[in-house]
Amino acid sequence: MESIKLRKITSVWILAVFVLFIVSIVLGILMRLNQGEIIKQNSVTFYTNMTTHGLTMIGIWFVAGMAAINYLMERYVKTSYTANMIALVLTVIGVLMFWATTFIGKFHAGWTFLYPLPFKVMWATWATPLFLVSLTVLGLGWLIWSISLMTQILRKYSISQAFAWQHFKKNPSVETPPFILISMITLVGVIACLLAAVVLIVLFFAEFFSNGSFVNDALLMKNLTYFFGHTIANEMLYLGLAVIYELFSEVSGTPKWKTTWYVAVAWNCTLIFILTAFFHHLYMDFVQPEGFQIIGQLASYLASLPAAGVTVFSVLIAVYRTKIKWSLTNLLFFIGVAGWVIGGLGAVIDATISNNVVLHNTLWVPAHFHTYNAMGNVLFSIAFFYWFSTQFTENNIKSEKLTMATLTILLIGGIGFLLAFYVGGADSVPRRYSTYPAEFTSAAPLAVIGAIFATIYLIAILIFFFNISKRCLKVLSSPS
Repeated sequence: MESIKLRKITSVWILAVFVLFIVSIVLGILMRLNQGEIIKQNSVTFYTNMTTHGLTMIGIWFVAGMAAINYLMERYVKTSYTANMIALVLTVIGVLMFWATTFIGKFHAGWTFLYPLPFKVMWATWATPLFLVSLTVLGLGWLIWSISLMTQILRKYSISQAFAWQHFKKNPSVETPPFILISMITLVGVIACLLAAVVLIVLFFAEFFSNGSFVNDALLMKNLTYFFGHTIANEMLYLGLAVIYELFSEVSGTPKWKTTWYVAVAWNCTLIFILTAFFHHLYMDFVQPEGFQIIGQLASYLASLPAAGVTVFSVLIAVYRTKIKWSLTNLLFFIGVAGWVIGGLGAVIDATISNNVVLHNTLWVPAHFHTYNAMGNVLFSIAFFYWFSTQFTENNIKSEKLTMATLTILLIGGIGFLLAFYVGGADSVPRRYSTYPAEFTSAAPLAVIGAIFATIYLIAILIFFFNISKRCLKVLSSPS
């Protein structure tokens, strides 16, 4: 059973994620308003906001998923409060350092910080090394946390049991809960991509301090960057799926989901595919070995099938012709799965080489990853936040009705915001432009529409933040 200390640190994570999310949404709206020619930002401000928005979003929704599985894992194994606290402290320090590089130092190499951009200093000279240090601090905290959680799993389950290999046969002697299986698969991926980030940062520092005597291979640096960035962006989705497997049936009042042979096979396959799908980001790098491009094409298709297929099947079976207790929590889970699948389909369309030639670096790219994040992963985490906050405080019918209305506002804002991206991508509007050339006649109007709907989405998030944070603050103020 979870401790009072764990409840409190989870509450802190929730509050921190919400605050950073709201700031990041505001930065995104400002970018779209600038593209829509409603406000005027200089290019440095625009790309500073873009860098801050992108990296902050990736970071906060990763730690949101980690906080959720850390809390729920106490049902099965004893987790480390110390590792949790270290991750929290280093995350706060890392974010403050990162924001110093962008807001003060004007570092604006983009959230992908593709080599050699960080060395083309168009900002304060101290910003590049501090940016790399901030990533080191964040990565160190998350690596300690991830290794700690995996270690605790392996203290109770053998490696084969943690990966549910015994479920490949009928009637296994030991049952591995789906939550443990998915958490283990995801943590392996997280640790792998964080270790790649360590290598990447070491290589950056090696060149930075070499005074020109050492120069990195650009293709290697790009592969490492996308192995880290693409993988962690997808693994944070799988953290949310682990939470769904644990809580969806519980809040719905239906029998708890169990690991079957096809669930075990699907998630073990997912581990392989998700670690190789990043190659689709390098289709335009013609010096990349052709075999890697083929692997990227196949993995991009296959990565979306096992986990998505099994999860969607499980959710549909759970609700089809079944009387369940619908609440905000399982509604958010249900709608989030739909958003995840739609965003995944958009990604698969873009990852097809013949389509990628047309859609590469258009607004289709932010369309698909905003879909599975803003309308997928975010909903998974808010579902957990809401469920968590109601475990220790009273809930009432009036509050439930208000949250349902808020969900409607969220859907209207999110769908409208995403459609502006998709239509722009289909019309070949490029991404990452601070202002659009006159030739792209639809770009500015679509940006304004996107900003309006993003503001509606923000209103819903603010209401969720107000309601959930009140309950989290009560948890924090409770006696130890």
